[in-house]
Amino acid sequence: MGSNCMDILVVDDQPGVRYLLDIVIKEVGHRVHTAQNGLEAVEKVRAIRPNLVFMDVRMPLMGGLEALGKIKKMFPDTQVVIMTAYGSDDTINQAQKQGALCCMAKPFDVESLKKFLEEFTLLEIENSRCRTKIV
Repeated sequence: MGSNCMDILVVDDQPGVRYLLDIVIKEVGHRVHTAQNGLEAVEKVRAIRPNLVFMDVRMPLMGGLEALGKIKKMFPDTQVVIMTAYGSDDTINQAQKQGALCCMAKPFDVESLKKFLEEFTLLEIENSRCRTKIV
């Protein structure tokens, strides 16, 4: 893993979705952490401080939108992608109001996911350069 390696948290109650994302994210060269529900996600974000979170909307104990709200309050810079198989306008609007980076429809296309991760990695590198630049 190179110096551009990021920590990415995948939050979904479906093991198959976590597994697929795990494979794709590792293939692109990042570390993967997983959680099965929103409660676990909030704790993991607090412990890991991931660069990016992929979060399902509908999960037991705490749904993705509620967890998104809590995460953004604690760590406003944490980027969250909401994943949903039920991409209603209401869900998308709520996610955006709470600060989601974007919404991704499930099932997702693996190549599109890889392209997204590559673009996000480049943006993170640029942003970190800007933050550390001495003027």
